[in-house]
Amino acid sequence: MQRYRSFTGYFIRKYGTRLQKVVVDAGFTCPNRDGTAGTGGCTYCDNRAFHPGYSTPQKSLTRQIDEGIEFHRVRYRKAGGYLAYFQPYSNTHAPLEELRRIYKPVLEDTRIKGIVIGTRPDCIDMEKLKYFADLSQDKIVMIEYGVESCYNRTLQRINRCHTWEQSAQAIAATAALGIHTGVHMIFGLPGESREEMLAEASLLSQLPVTSLKMHQLQIIRDTAMEKEFAERPRDFVTFSLDQYLDFVIDFLERLRPDMFIERIAGEVPPRFVRSTPWGLIRNVEILRLLEKRLEERNTYQGVRYVNPKENATPCNH
Repeated sequence: MQRYRSFTGYFIRKYGTRLQKVVVDAGFTCPNRDGTAGTGGCTYCDNRAFHPGYSTPQKSLTRQIDEGIEFHRVRYRKAGGYLAYFQPYSNTHAPLEELRRIYKPVLEDTRIKGIVIGTRPDCIDMEKLKYFADLSQDKIVMIEYGVESCYNRTLQRINRCHTWEQSAQAIAATAALGIHTGVHMIFGLPGESREEMLAEASLLSQLPVTSLKMHQLQIIRDTAMEKEFAERPRDFVTFSLDQYLDFVIDFLERLRPDMFIERIAGEVPPRFVRSTPWGLIRNVEILRLLEKRLEERNTYQGVRYVNPKENATPCNH
């Protein structure tokens, strides 16, 4: 019995082959860094901690793809093709003509079956979405929004410089054009209780989200959040590994049952954090523990799912 809708095997079922993501850095920035919406970036963020060493903007996209494919070829020998994953920063934060210039040569690479675009909800508009919808007629196109929280007070505190309402609007508009719509969430952000984090499952379930990535908050060295955590630790809900597994299960129970789960936890190289409270456990082992705990609790995704027609409004105080 599959107790949650794992993303593993999604590409094989949908496209008949395994596809491996290759991270590329096209040199974008973010609107909360360059002054468009704010400065300083997200208080928890150091992008070096979230993408592989072969992916740097000093290299051409072609070279990054070559090195990324070589890197993955050893581990994923059964891959029938690759997706260029534009992960660092906000990869639609540019005029449409600039996006065309960046994405066109990548999609012309016969090894690349499609693109995955990491971005923010305030960096998209209908003109860009229609461009990606046109691309999706011939190639795989997935847009992954960094939502992080459904609470405006949290988004303001972590310097996201966008709102939950913008996230909801971007997700709805993207899905309406038939584009695979992913969402990224962080659990443990300052000021949020466990109950408030669990309530986000209902809020997300009301939106046409295709797939979800969940990460526990990790305190990265030399970020503004590291200083905030040191000064106000009581503002943070922290999880032991066992506590986090139970939290994720509680969240899955409340989540729409047809939503794919891409990830339940994040991995950051130890050199970027001052402590590793869970040790050096890898995601594959965390997934194994999750499956075991789901069996022990005899539960599954969606068992406590609330009908999306019921009213649920985020608390923005």
